[in-house]
Amino acid sequence: MIRTTLRRTLTLEAPEAPGRPAHVAAASGLVRAGDWLYVVADDSLHLAVFPARGEAPGRQVRLFPGELPEEAAARKAAKPDLEVLCLLGPLGGAPHGALLALPSGSTPERMRGAVLALGEDGALAGTARGVDCSALYRQLAREFGSLNIEGAAVVGGRLRLLQRGNGDAGVDALVDLDRERVLRAVEVGALGPQVLRTTRRWELGRAGGVRLSFTDASPLPDGRLVFTAAAEDTRDAYADGAVAGSAIGVLAPDGTPVFLDGVDAKVKLEGVDARVEQGRVHVLLVADADDPAVAAPLLEAALDVAG
Repeated sequence: MIRTTLRRTLTLEAPEAPGRPAHVAAASGLVRAGDWLYVVADDSLHLAVFPARGEAPGRQVRLFPGELPEEAAARKAAKPDLEVLCLLGPLGGAPHGALLALPSGSTPERMRGAVLALGEDGALAGTARGVDCSALYRQLAREFGSLNIEGAAVVGGRLRLLQRGNGDAGVDALVDLDRERVLRAVEVGALGPQVLRTTRRWELGRAGGVRLSFTDASPLPDGRLVFTAAAEDTRDAYADGAVAGSAIGVLAPDGTPVFLDGVDAKVKLEGVDARVEQGRVHVLLVADADDPAVAAPLLEAALDVAG
């Protein structure tokens, strides 16, 4: 069992809109760049930015125009459902790299992503640009049926996506995209089937009798990939369900699983950032309580895997 420690909760300087809580609730993706932590939430039109150290409130950066409805069911139907945040290397307009936020693709309304350039120090260096994922996602949906993209990380010459299969009939899979083609596609604002290389299906086992399924990914310098998984008792990619537990795992560069263990906190882990420090893999984690009134936690842990 992996021991987790609470580092802070994700409070904000100001709410997204009047009447909304001043915190991130549905945290779903996490990246550390320089002195900053970047978090996407699946119920928001904004990116949240936090200092990597301390507990100062974060600020929000708009990703998409407009406003979401306040009523819960209407908001769920309208939200872009951003589930993925990952680092890309240099591309046009972003010589120091960029953040790529991707949606789940679980409904036709959840097909738009965004890219934001980073400066040399890891700080944001410009406004968000849209990325249309619909053509690629339609191709993936033909293979998997119910689509639910939840994680991504650059691994060598690939951008590896993690498909989350909810419920016993769901499909978990690794989806490898050609990194150079992805960069060119992001520059023009649309991901199409031409970026797709391979897909591979996985079964991660169970926790508390419920299927574990992928929720996020973070790369390591040697080509391995750290992933999170959650056991959520739900029938599909739209409905929420009770969480039986979460786990953290490691994939070898070729995608072979080499480590998987449960965490001690009964939370739905949705985001991970991993790095090697003093021979151990240290991770930062965010979780989603599926309750807008509850601030998402930022957790930390260390994995007993060779660094």
